[in-house]
Amino acid sequence: MYTLITEASFDSAHFLSGYNGKCRNIHGHRWTIKLEIFDNFLQESGHLRGMILDFGDIKKDLKDLADYLDHSLIIEKGTMRDLTLNALKEDGFRIIEIDFRPTAENFSKYVYDYFKNKGLKVKKISVYETPNNCATYSEE
Repeated sequence: MYTLITEASFDSAHFLSGYNGKCRNIHGHRWTIKLEIFDNFLQESGHLRGMILDFGDIKKDLKDLADYLDHSLIIEKGTMRDLTLNALKEDGFRIIEIDFRPTAENFSKYVYDYFKNKGLKVKKISVYETPNNCATYSEE
């Protein structure tokens, strides 16, 4: 099996509603996403001969996702009062509401599904909250 690995980083804030610890407060991370795709075969003809895919294509797709998430407050829908949420939005803050608790574990599954839905053969996704702490999702 052949594997390609690329990564991208972004900065964003989040909080864990209902969590009994420091992470219940809004805080930020320098998130890093490591994307691993695989195939048992390489392209046999054309300009991609000898490759799974062009690194440039998968790097661009990953960078687009990272750029979308960059410098935002990522919150789970329904975990912030409407008054607070609307005030932040009215003041120009970029809020991304998601359908899941914004943990590294859930982000790894979210990114996995995102790239799988784009037709990539995803081996695994690792999402780092810090340089030393990450969560990984795969279907293995």
